[in-house]
Amino acid sequence: MSQFALELLDVRKSFGNAEIIRGTHLQVAQGERIAVIGPNGAGKSTLFNLISGRFGVSGGDIRLNGHSLLGLRPFEINRRGLSRSFQITNIFHRLSVFENVRCAVLWSLGYKYSFWQRLNGLRDAQERAESVLEQIGLQRRRDTVAGLLTYAEQRALEIGITIAGGAEVILLDEPTAGMSRSESDAAVELIRQVTVGKTLLMVEHDMSVVFGLADRIAVLVYGEMIACDTPANIRANPAVQESYLSSHSVMESST
Repeated sequence: MSQFALELLDVRKSFGNAEIIRGTHLQVAQGERIAVIGPNGAGKSTLFNLISGRFGVSGGDIRLNGHSLLGLRPFEINRRGLSRSFQITNIFHRLSVFENVRCAVLWSLGYKYSFWQRLNGLRDAQERAESVLEQIGLQRRRDTVAGLLTYAEQRALEIGITIAGGAEVILLDEPTAGMSRSESDAAVELIRQVTVGKTLLMVEHDMSVVFGLADRIAVLVYGEMIACDTPANIRANPAVQESYLSSHSVMESST
């Protein structure tokens, strides 16, 4: 197995004449947590869509544990051990919290859709789903219809769905967007707990979240990765200061 869980090698993406991702390189080590930051329109969500297979690359290569992901569909990439969340909460609003998590568990355990198989009889799926609910702190909301959860609870549920399949590489797209400070602090602690031993790549605008979670910070500006370094070095990087961090005063007070 490669020492790198995820590698982006000269990755490029164009839509017509518009070049959105311009020869990006990034290597994420096994168990590392990297936050991708950058101004609006920098290409962060496009980059996530390329990694997860929603978009095809225009050039370069993306590798998971040393194996190219080019040409694979999103569900095939997921089965190889990469899972992602989205900016907009992506859950089954009419299913219960437990049913949402169980749906995510089934494929990872090898179960196919079957009209005659009773889900309540699948003990391993039941136990795995209950374990995830305990991890994300939603046991007491187990039977609640997901659409009735608070916004912060829905985001926690989505994180639970993302990790339920047992993926080793997790992509989180703005996991604390729209949260209050207390909700954001709780989300950071949840992310820290559920990604222990896993590899995390995260897009996030909240600098206190970024500096509190990331081992390294990658800075994407207009489709180009201008820096990737430790939080302390990123904070002190003149190019990063000029292009992005100077407009985020929270950086000054984050630790």
